[in-house]
Amino acid sequence: MTNLITTPLVRLDADLGTDKHDVIRALAGIVGEAGRATDVQQLVDDALARESTSPTGLPGGIAIPHCRTAGVDEPTLAFARLRPPVDFGAKDGEADLAFLIAAPAGGDATHLQLLTKLARSLVKPAFTDSLRAAETAEEVVELINQALDVPAPAQAAPPAPAAAAVGATPVAASAAATQSADAAPAATAVPAAGRSLVAVTACPTGIAHTYMAAEALEAAAERAGVDISVETQGSAGSTPLSHDTIAAASAVIFAVDVGVRDRHRFAGKPMVTSGVKRPIDDADTMISEALRYADDPNAPRVEGTAGAAQTGAAGSESWGGRIRRVLMTGVSYMIPFVAAGGLLIALGFLFGGYEIANHADAVLADSTLFNPPNLADFQDPALDHAMFDSAFLAYFGAVLFKIGALAFSFLVPALAGYIAYAIADRPGIAPGFVMGAVAGFINSGFLGGIIGGVLAGLAAHWVASWKVPTWGRGLMPVLVIPLLATLISGFVMIVVLGKPLASLMSNLSDGLNSLQGGSAVVLGIVLGLMMAFDMGGPLNKTAYAFATAGLGAAATATDAPELRVMAAVMLAGMVPPLALALATVVRPGLFNAAERENGKAAWLMGASFITEGAIPFAAADPLRVIPSIMAGSAVTGALAMGLDVSLRAPHGGIFVLFAVSNILGFLIALVAGTLVSAALVVGLKSMAPSDADVAIV
Repeated sequence: MTNLITTPLVRLDADLGTDKHDVIRALAGIVGEAGRATDVQQLVDDALARESTSPTGLPGGIAIPHCRTAGVDEPTLAFARLRPPVDFGAKDGEADLAFLIAAPAGGDATHLQLLTKLARSLVKPAFTDSLRAAETAEEVVELINQALDVPAPAQAAPPAPAAAAVGATPVAASAAATQSADAAPAATAVPAAGRSLVAVTACPTGIAHTYMAAEALEAAAERAGVDISVETQGSAGSTPLSHDTIAAASAVIFAVDVGVRDRHRFAGKPMVTSGVKRPIDDADTMISEALRYADDPNAPRVEGTAGAAQTGAAGSESWGGRIRRVLMTGVSYMIPFVAAGGLLIALGFLFGGYEIANHADAVLADSTLFNPPNLADFQDPALDHAMFDSAFLAYFGAVLFKIGALAFSFLVPALAGYIAYAIADRPGIAPGFVMGAVAGFINSGFLGGIIGGVLAGLAAHWVASWKVPTWGRGLMPVLVIPLLATLISGFVMIVVLGKPLASLMSNLSDGLNSLQGGSAVVLGIVLGLMMAFDMGGPLNKTAYAFATAGLGAAATATDAPELRVMAAVMLAGMVPPLALALATVVRPGLFNAAERENGKAAWLMGASFITEGAIPFAAADPLRVIPSIMAGSAVTGALAMGLDVSLRAPHGGIFVLFAVSNILGFLIALVAGTLVSAALVVGLKSMAPSDADVAIV
């Protein structure tokens, strides 16, 4: 295994420039001179790109520019003690110790684990003090290797030029102090009031800040006398926190510059959020905030319902839980495309009329904002009135419609891409998106997107598990995995599954189009029951995904059964919080003070189509609340389908009435279901009130 640092990679008391960009270029040049870079310019470009996302200066005069790059084949560390110091963006001033950390794009696991050890050492003053006192490049290499628990090899190369070092502390004593500080067991402290914390740290490259933040949080928690478990989602791999550890925690800290992987595991926990650099600067305050939030019922919380992520008896994820997680990951990433696209299309219809769907391209091709279209050119001969109310609104409606339609075009690729991501992590994203596009090509719709995403994820996961020589590891994530996973899954999708999936989707579409009368009402009942049963859980999300996927295929149509499904789903999801809010007004004595307060908020949540507003009531009294709201939502779903209510927007509740066809039917279905659920809740609670139900009014 090649050592991360050798003496040719060290410069002591060196003038490498007046700003951080000069220093990064100089350090990259040192890597090239040492024969450790295959492409110095690529290394410079990648390091500067990482620097542009957030400064890499740290408290205590340290700078750690770093990147993952195709410019090196082996992880490499270059070090410079700067004279004069250079500003890298730290709050406390300039940096005199600069580390350039370059990891290959593939990332060798063993080397990356060593880099994480280095990152953790950098927050320890004894280590950085010894680097400032080092007199030779050999001493620097020895100190770093000791911090990494790597024996320093004999150096054949001559030492790099160095001026006289500042300070006279012997390197052996400094190294011993650093090593003993690292090896000393943490002082046993009684956790504050028996509480514990969990945390997740992650940065875009997952090399340095991820692990330094974790080290800082652990040290601050020890000073506060509280237990903390940190999950580092970095390049060296991640060991997920166990279900029991998360369940026992009083609060969670997210110190991340990227999304938290499997965030749903922490649902319902009080949370402190920040960028990954904050704990390095101010970990003690973050620990204090987390402990304070643990006792605050109004503290920010991780979205979702506590306990939503189920695990097996041994603490590992069950197969059912894994399948649900994979599908829900795809759906959750798809929904923003649906929401943005659907609402923009609905607004396009509002301003430009439904006929804009057939003329948007022509309007945009021939007109501009300052040269609106000639309405006569686009008048539909089949209509007895002008297509648009005004030329300006015609153009504005066309712009909104086109942006929305383009957003909708990503619906199935996003679904497939993030299903693959949930299976294979980042290597699955590109093959998954391609399979989403293939699903559109073979006319297999959202069902093809689900199957294609699963195929792409499995293929990427399989290829990523191959054992390859060291020289080929850098090519795996950028070339081999996306190429082979796309080829394998694409071949199966087009050659094997293309015709059957297209035929199946055609039959499903024909079946949906044939729904009339009783069959449509039955579908509305089923969708209503699903929306109310778990109030934002898997069944609710499944029904919503079914509706939004259909909306993606039909939102540009003037009339389609998918629009009726969307209306039934939204209306059914609005009923539970509205019904419980109404029940707290009709019979407040049946609810305790907290429930009556929740009832006030539930009015707006229900009106906005946020079904989760009913969760506090269902959690307190599930046997009476859940059947009641399911009955009301089923009534609403049935009425919505029976009254031919249709909806072009995927979200918004009463605030998107402009996108509703048959507004009267919309209101009738909503009111009827709300009254049914409210009456059932009041009746059941009145027949057999529990102690929690009785309150003094």
